[in-house]
Amino acid sequence: MTKEKLRINSIMAKFIDKSIKVHPNELKATLLAFVIIFMLMASYFILRPVRDAMASDWTDSEVSFLWNLQFFISAAIVSVYGLIISRLKFKSVVPLVYSAFALSFLAFYLVTPQFSDPTLVEKCFYVWVSAFSLFHVSVFWSFMADTFSKEQSKRVFAIIAAGGSAGAIIGPMIPTLFAEKLGLESLMLIAAIGLMLVVPLVLYMYRLKAEELHNEQLTADLTEAKLKAQWWTGFQAIATNKTLLAISAFILLYVFIGSFVYFEQKNLLAEYSREDRTQILGGIDWVTNSLTFLLAFFVTGRLTIKLGMAATLALVPFIIMAGLLILAFAPIIVVLLALQVTRRAGNYAVTRPAREMLFTEVSKDERFKAKPVIDIVVYRGGDAVSGSVFALLSEGLGLGLAAISLVGAGIAAVWGALAVYLGRRYDGASSPVEPVNVVKKEA
Repeated sequence: MTKEKLRINSIMAKFIDKSIKVHPNELKATLLAFVIIFMLMASYFILRPVRDAMASDWTDSEVSFLWNLQFFISAAIVSVYGLIISRLKFKSVVPLVYSAFALSFLAFYLVTPQFSDPTLVEKCFYVWVSAFSLFHVSVFWSFMADTFSKEQSKRVFAIIAAGGSAGAIIGPMIPTLFAEKLGLESLMLIAAIGLMLVVPLVLYMYRLKAEELHNEQLTADLTEAKLKAQWWTGFQAIATNKTLLAISAFILLYVFIGSFVYFEQKNLLAEYSREDRTQILGGIDWVTNSLTFLLAFFVTGRLTIKLGMAATLALVPFIIMAGLLILAFAPIIVVLLALQVTRRAGNYAVTRPAREMLFTEVSKDERFKAKPVIDIVVYRGGDAVSGSVFALLSEGLGLGLAAISLVGAGIAAVWGALAVYLGRRYDGASSPVEPVNVVKKEA
């Protein structure tokens, strides 16, 4: 290499070090991690609209049954995962997890066209994509904690997280633009290839960990993942703590609203073809994720400071309440899609970060014990119960979209009132117990 090239490389290294705080020996690993999370998020958001497009062909009772099944499968998979990471080196677990999901989606691509009536296979795919959503991000961030030191993570994790945001924006564009031309099975194949390409990148990352990051002895703290394997042990922590109980109720009401909007969306899209549904749903994901990125960048950090926690937490619930009231009198697809985008973008960018701040009112030990119960029972169990309630209202009692929207508006009102209560308690607290990271995004 000539002296001129060496000089240019030195100048570039100094610029990168000063401008984005990534040291020269960390640059390859940071860019590689950016690419990995980009591919994981893009693959998931290719699969998601394919999955949800299938649901419109099934009755509310059928989808409700699948959601109940998801609860038990999710609990079992999380328990098995906790057992695996306690027995195997985490270095072996990461490529194993992503290889297994990649091969499973490849199998769905190959098997689905072989059936004249692939309904059962499609329902398995529906449940399996939901299982994948439990792991694709959480395993990645455990992998990052196993790769970068605490000091390095403070400088590089924000850059890496941007890769996830980019993948969440680019991924939905593929089904939105190409679902009709490629077909849904081909989208499964594209996602499977994307996941399979992640595996050699993961293996190369471990090489960089030793050769360039010099973190050979570093191991991730997998306490939370191991606790999730015994998620039921956290019930006592929630039952004996008013703050955790109120937070759990707040999240449960959010889940109920999300379920009601999802089922109404499913039913209104039933008149469209699967390809058209996939394009519409991919478009919703693209708009939602783009809005989330912009809101998080320009709005999220300012709301709590300017409005206070009570108003910030209650903002989305009361907007959703108003949207459901409008939907009750104008039950058309455009209103519902606008409501769905508002709900999801508002949750990711406003409600969730504010909600995570509430956990600073409890100790780290209580938080660790409660989180698995919230992730498994409140979220997945809430899906199962709320799906059954919707099926009872729609097919059992014969309520139409307008009547169910009014019920949903009532639930949103209770959700908003609880948000005000939690927010006022937080604003009135003298000081939080300890800081907590609120940048985690729910895919």
